[in-house]
Amino acid sequence: MLEVQALACGYGHRSILENLSFTLEVGELLCLLGPNGVGKTTLFKTILGLLPPRAGEIRLDGRPTRHWSRREFARWVGYVPQAHTPPFPFQVEDVVAMGRTAHGNLFSGPGQEDREVAAEALETLGISALAKASYTEISGGERQLVLIARALAQQPRILVMDEPTSNLDYGNQLKVMGHVRRIADAGRMGVILTTHHPDHALLHASRVLALDRERHWRIGRADEVVSEDYLRRTYGVETEIHDIRRRDGGRSRLCVPAVGPGEPP
Repeated sequence: MLEVQALACGYGHRSILENLSFTLEVGELLCLLGPNGVGKTTLFKTILGLLPPRAGEIRLDGRPTRHWSRREFARWVGYVPQAHTPPFPFQVEDVVAMGRTAHGNLFSGPGQEDREVAAEALETLGISALAKASYTEISGGERQLVLIARALAQQPRILVMDEPTSNLDYGNQLKVMGHVRRIADAGRMGVILTTHHPDHALLHASRVLALDRERHWRIGRADEVVSEDYLRRTYGVETEIHDIRRRDGGRSRLCVPAVGPGEPP
């Protein structure tokens, strides 16, 4: 579906990432993990066509994206930013309906079918009750879910999410990541997202693309890529990764600090 082949990306004459290759299929959730300043945003801008590749190629459905029109690209790739505040207090249902722009006339408002698709997106995320609310007056967690609903209304095959839990409290982080995992599991699109939290990758990712401070990268299953050694080298902290058995009988892999609060290092 999405193929990144020997990609180099950066600004001007300076490469940030080089020789990066990976694929993303429908039904996958690929977590892009790494500290600030290693090229996560640069990679996203390149995938989205906001920056030209310095080398290599990006393909969608087997076709180089450089041959796609912006309108055609928007029908295939949805984007969820970290945060967004519109200049006017639109109703939530109107914000979500904006995701239908790629499918209609740029100079006309959403039609009945667009409204129905937007309503379905709100229902999928369990926030139909917010439809008539002002987008500027809802909570940060609700606003992030609305941005995801807008992208779902776009009906893309690939969903690109830039730190979807940024600035959210613990409860809203769990809710948003749970919804993202279910979106991927539904099998209608592939999801690629950035995160600073190893546990997001360990708990939810199909695969992880991990970047370190030297901008080296590795891709694979979370249990292969997110290791205590990687976290030590990348974040400068000592951690322990443990498998735990949940109350429902399932197992989860989690990262905890190696030094507890108040204990000497």
